[in-house]
Order: sequence, then C-alpha cells, then structure tokens
Amino acid sequence: MGQKVSPIGFRTGVTIPWKSRWFAPKGSYGEFLVEDEKIRKFIDKRLNRRPPFAAVSCVEIERTREEVKVILRTARPGLVIGPKGAEVDKLKAEIEELTNRRVNVNIIEIKNPDLDAQLLAESIAEQLKRRASFRRTMKQRSEQTMQAGARGVKISISGRLGGAEIARRETEIMGSIPLHTLEADVDYGFAPCFTTYGTIGVKVWIYRGMFGEAPTEEDNAARVAMTRARRRRERTDTGRRGGPDRRDRRREAPAHAAPQAEAPQQDQQVSDQPPQQG
Repeated sequence: MGQKVSPIGFRTGVTIPWKSRWFAPKGSYGEFLVEDEKIRKFIDKRLNRRPPFAAVSCVEIERTREEVKVILRTARPGLVIGPKGAEVDKLKAEIEELTNRRVNVNIIEIKNPDLDAQLLAESIAEQLKRRASFRRTMKQRSEQTMQAGARGVKISISGRLGGAEIARRETEIMGSIPLHTLEADVDYGFAPCFTTYGTIGVKVWIYRGMFGEAPTEEDNAARVAMTRARRRRERTDTGRRGGPDRRDRRREAPAHAAPQAEAPQQDQQVSDQPPQQG
C-alpha cells in the first residue's frame, strides 16, 4: 500500500514552524485544541467561502494567559481589514464571542500568491466549478507558477472529470518535486470542488527552492525563457499532429488550374484522318 506523507506534516518542527504555538496543562489541552479547530473553520467559512473572498491561505494561533493571537496570511489584506479597519474589528468581535476569550488579530500579506499551494488549489477548484476544461486549467496554472519563480509544481485532480461516468485521476508535473528532502521548501495544498456531478479533489505541490536560499534574477529569467520555449514547442508539435498548417496548404496548392481543352481537339484531328493503306 502507499506510504504517502503530507509535505507540511513531514517538515513541521524541522524546517517549518507549528501553526499552533502554545503550552497548556493536561486538563486544558483538549479544550484548546478543539477551540483552535473551531477558529480555523470559522475563519475559512467567514472569509473564503462567501464574500469578501479574501483568499486566506493559513491561520496561525498563539496563546498567552491573557489573550489568543490569531495571525492571518492572506493575498487580499484590504478585504480583511475593510475601510478604516471596520471588517477586522467585526471579525475580532465574532471570534471573541465564539471563544469567550480576548482575541488579537494580525494580518500578513502574501507577496506572491502564485507560489502558495493552498491558494493555487482553491483557484483551480473555482475554475472547475465553472465547468472549465481541466487539462487547460492545469497547464495554465502550472506555467503561471513556474513563471512566478517556482522550481517545480505538481497538480493532481481526481473525480468525475468532465462529467465522466468513471472517476479517474489526472496529474500535471513541471520541474522537480523533492518530497524526501527536508531542506527543500515544498508547499502543499488541498481543496475540494463540489460540482453537480460529484466532488473533485485538487492537490497541489509547489517546490520553491531550498530553505535559506533566494533564487537569483538570472535563474528566474532562465526559468521563464524555458517555459516560453516549451510552450512554443508544444504549439508546434500540436500543429504537426493536426496536419499541415493553413499557410503550408496554401503554399502547396497551385495558383490556378491549367485548362485542359487541348487533348480532345487532338483526338478529334487524329480520328478525322483516313486510314493509310499499305
């Protein structure tokens, strides 16, 4: 059987920090754990599943004796904060009512959303919900991620793709995904897509390079050029598989058909001559 491990859980505590950071006595541990899960589900339903669709990727929770500190990582901080901070104050009051504790909400902006696996999975699920072509969606999003500076990307979707009767799995891979290397910064995201013909699961892995090293501008330029070259090569191969291009057909076709009225006249002249006698 498969021995698959989540890249996030595999690296948590080694190269990735914990998403819940607090200490508790034995009697309160279960209560705090359930409370953290309630906060995460509430924020996801409040900000991601209905307007303003704030694209919250990660919720981190820190606890002290006095308060609960909630850190939101989002690609649209303006929608979470609202005009003059009205929305974030409302969110803070709702979480305080949910937990009966004093809450402090901090917001961190995600600079490059194309390199966040959870946001990428959510966007693919949203496109599949609108009946977009899953192959085109996977290829476009993979190329966008590679152009944004990723070293590798893997997208796997499974379910009744395109409304097919039998569920199957399709995978798109670009670059490399070193899942067994703890020093490799591999981000993972999952999002379910609920359609009229069933649920489709979307999994995304993004390899962003080793921890502690930043890609140079030359590496990014080379990666973008490689992606463009691959797109051009695939376009050329598709044209060859589909037959000659329209310009080639025009070039091969004659300019105009030559008149063929001479042959019947010659045959008539030959038939009018009397036969020669020997």
